[in-house]
Amino acid sequence: TTPPPKKHTHTHTPKHTGGRAPRTTMGKAKKTRKFAVAKRTMAASDMRLKRNQEKQAKKEAEKQGKKVTKVRQAPTGMFFTYNNALGPPFHVLVDTNFINFAIRNKLDLYASMMDCLLAKSIPCVTDCVMAELEKLGSRYRVALRMAKDPRFMRIPCMCRGTYADDCLVQMVQQHRCYIVATCDRELKQRIRKIPGVPIMYISARRFTIERMPEAFGAPR
Repeated sequence: TTPPPKKHTHTHTPKHTGGRAPRTTMGKAKKTRKFAVAKRTMAASDMRLKRNQEKQAKKEAEKQGKKVTKVRQAPTGMFFTYNNALGPPFHVLVDTNFINFAIRNKLDLYASMMDCLLAKSIPCVTDCVMAELEKLGSRYRVALRMAKDPRFMRIPCMCRGTYADDCLVQMVQQHRCYIVATCDRELKQRIRKIPGVPIMYISARRFTIERMPEAFGAPR
């Protein structure tokens, strides 16, 4: 079998070009004019400006100059694990709800404290606690009458308000010679953050205390 004959293709060049292929030229793209386009300017508060950098450096230098490191002096009684400054007669700061719970459980405040600590104890009431008892009205009249007992020591305080919890926390931070008697959960959490302050509360119709190794009468 013989292959088919190849077809002869003839390219015809026009005569007016002198035998050359025609040249195609690309036209220039038209640029559309932009309207209402303004140049971007830097804001007056931009940190790349030199004057703003100088102001910031000046502010940081002033802050460093005002910075004063102050460390609170640790009380001398806190050299060991427990507070050694506490000793008989124990001074117990009494909260509002502690007096009320003692009345509900029919507990004598003075005798129950002595049974718990096995030593003489003096219940103390601040001005804020007395003011809070007076504000609570007739429901707490028995607690108010108990707080006015001559065996209770009245401690004056310089608090502006009458919120007893803040007053007790401030009193304990200034003087680490008190035991705080409270049944309030939030106040307990706040006092636990202060080292060396025992907390007295009511459990199983008895007074008990925590963070106090010498309290042999407290139930465990």
